[in-house]
Amino acid sequence: MLHPERRRILETLGRSVDSAAGLARQLGVPRQRLNYHLRELEKEGLVEPVEERRKGNCTERIVRAVARTYVISPEVLGALGDDPDLARDRFSAAYLIAASARTIRDLAALGPRAEDAGKRVATLTLETEVRFTNAAERAAFAEELATCLGRLTAKYHDADAPGGRTFRFVVGGHPAHAEVES
Repeated sequence: MLHPERRRILETLGRSVDSAAGLARQLGVPRQRLNYHLRELEKEGLVEPVEERRKGNCTERIVRAVARTYVISPEVLGALGDDPDLARDRFSAAYLIAASARTIRDLAALGPRAEDAGKRVATLTLETEVRFTNAAERAAFAEELATCLGRLTAKYHDADAPGGRTFRFVVGGHPAHAEVES
């Protein structure tokens, strides 16, 4: 899936169904090469056939993407998908990626269990953007945030609470990606 042409195929099929010939025209690539990538995506369960149409002596298969969005398994990322408990630098991008990957793994496992029980997964998401004047301000913010989180954890955490449930909180920060307007 990480191959650029496969991503383009999935993006295109996320908007509408099409045949290999139609996709080849849309993407401007030879049909044979597109067919190769399409077969690989189908083999991995990312694309599925939805219809067959007769066109002269040929049968044209219409396919679609099986999902509108995808989450890449951390294992695909190699060292970047490592366990955050093994990372040493909590200020590195690798650590943030690993912590995010663990969150995705946890939620992927909890989702079906909650659905089977007829419940929703209890979650909380906080998101904001902060524009810092300089690196010193960013470091001071991180220190104050860590102190605040430590104080809240000490106040509310009860390791011995009967029937209690442990929640994991991940607070991360990264430079905001500037979207390019078209």
